Amino acid sequence: MSVGDALAQARSQAGLTIADVSQQTCIRETIIRGIERGDFSACGGDFYARGHIRSIARVVGLDPDELVREYDAIHGAPSAITAAEAFEPSTPIRLKERRSANWSVVMVIVLALLLGYGVFRLVNHGSPGRPVASSGTHPGAAKSPASTPSPTPPAVHHSHWLVIRLTAIQDCWVGFTKPHGQPLFQAYVVSGSTRTWRFRHAVSMQIGNPGGIVLTVNGKDLGRPGAYGQPVTLNFGPGRRLPGTSTG
Repeated sequence: MSVGDALAQARSQAGLTIADVSQQTCIRETIIRGIERGDFSACGGDFYARGHIRSIARVVGLDPDELVREYDAIHGAPSAITAAEAFEPSTPIRLKERRSANWSVVMVIVLALLLGYGVFRLVNHGSPGRPVASSGTHPGAAKSPASTPSPTPPAVHHSHWLVIRLTAIQDCWVGFTKPHGQPLFQAYVVSGSTRTWRFRHAVSMQIGNPGGIVLTVNGKDLGRPGAYGQPVTLNFGPGRRLPGTSTG
């Protein structure tokens, strides 16, 4: 019996409709119908097909690992997946970076202002015919009318680590690749658990069920980065200041 036939038979025996399974797994009904017919083309690739099989199997009361092994025997093991196949179907979401101020330029401008002010004072006090107020006669006269420049703000320190924290409200599948497409690893996060990953380089993060998770990157709460059952790709790097999503 094929994977699709087993899922369809178990769903029927459990007294569930396709709409019931879709509601509990957040997988579109069209995808579920295709899986039951043995058509996995709407899943978006083997990576998502395995995740959908696991979710549906849990709802209808089957062993998800056994069905995934049967799927791999027909369609190939996970190691055979290329980065292009795993990440092509998703819709990339590029988060806008909030760039910090270039403090090197600010310091050069402040130093130039201080130097110019010093030259002005020197020329002003050395010019002939202009009286210089003596100390003690007029206390206010000794003070320069120009305001003192503000001290240079301290440089913003960015961590060299990229820290990604994922809390699963529903089951979710994630994968990581390097920016040039080299796959790193994949993970399956069950509902109610939290996973944290740390990197010293930029990564692309593939999320199979972005509406079912809460994501925090470099201490910034990004909330739910997408809709239920709609895969997305997010690009992150160490030290990036990312816009957070308020949960309150």
